[in-house]
Amino acid sequence: MLYRTNPKNGDKLSILGFGAMRLPTKEDGSIDEEKATEMVRYAIDNGVNFVDTAWPYHMGECEPFLARALSDGYREKVKLSTKLPTWAVNTREDMDKFLNAQLEKLNTNCIDYYLLHTLTKASWAKIKELGVIDFLNSAKADGRIKNAGFSYHGMQEDFASIVDEYDWDFCLIQYNYLDENVQAGTEGLKYASSKGLGVFVMEPLRGGNLAGKTPDEVMEIWNKADTKRTTVEWALRWVWNHPEVISVLSGMTEPEQVEENIRIAEEGYQNSLTQKELGLIEQAALKYGELLKINCTGCGYCMPCPANVDIPTCFGIYNNLHMFHDESQRFQYFATLSDIFWTNEPHFASQCTDCGICIERCPQNIQIPEMLEKVVAEFEGLDNDEKMAMVKSVFKM
Repeated sequence: MLYRTNPKNGDKLSILGFGAMRLPTKEDGSIDEEKATEMVRYAIDNGVNFVDTAWPYHMGECEPFLARALSDGYREKVKLSTKLPTWAVNTREDMDKFLNAQLEKLNTNCIDYYLLHTLTKASWAKIKELGVIDFLNSAKADGRIKNAGFSYHGMQEDFASIVDEYDWDFCLIQYNYLDENVQAGTEGLKYASSKGLGVFVMEPLRGGNLAGKTPDEVMEIWNKADTKRTTVEWALRWVWNHPEVISVLSGMTEPEQVEENIRIAEEGYQNSLTQKELGLIEQAALKYGELLKINCTGCGYCMPCPANVDIPTCFGIYNNLHMFHDESQRFQYFATLSDIFWTNEPHFASQCTDCGICIERCPQNIQIPEMLEKVVAEFEGLDNDEKMAMVKSVFKM
């Protein structure tokens, strides 16, 4: 494992961090605790020393899970990170209430890295007015947190002003080779680093869009490389190539992903990619930009939907159809979003009532109702009943 130093405090942190947002789950949606614990501990045993979670992850069960997974001496081996759910804070007292509850849920007396979750220009203005600066100063002074930071999901032009308004220890930004100019972007990365903040990266694989099956048009680009790499390796190595990046948080769901990411991290040196390799990545980014129809990472912040639309799944299937030219996604749409498996009601895009709640929550600033209309036009029609009958016949329902 390679390590980089947070310039603000001297912490030497693994360039790969364990993001606990996408832990393995059972059929009922609960965390597969045995499998997830093995993954977390394997990562730590192989050099990962930064573990990140948040209040809403896995419907609020992630923090208590990590308390158990980090028992038996593992808590002392890592820097633990979690986040204040800014959207749920309405008073200064709420901030202490959430932090104290998180300390209890995580079974720890101190959070090493504490973030304000999903800041935008508007959410920062709101929480600052409620007294968040006093809260952070007090929590650091009494030892409940060691380092104060924020995760960012706003516009690029608003990022620098938030960096400048408090003596932050670190920040967390979305960054990958498709998002150089999205949210904080490269400009924000360099600015925060120039101000002495430790910069951490989330969504290095863009919600999984840069892993798994690769479009033929993109594979043609990777095949031109002198050194052959997996699509995951290209994505992670690109982020680690930036010297401003301290650690990359990867949301790993399978043990094989942990093993692969650790292997890739062994060569994640800064400025290690050649100009030819960087040129190929730029070509791949342009090609993905042509193929990706909806800028969704599958983070789930838009959920739950009052109309029971499964927004991330709708967008994921729509993107898969267009990125991979995979006609099986038309069947997958009805098989996944119908009520024939583990739910009592469907979750189709056509159920959208255009209430707009999801737009306020979306960190990618997607006009979700408008995009759901595209999903409906692509997948749904007069033959819905026929398609459902086909799905049920296949699964013998």
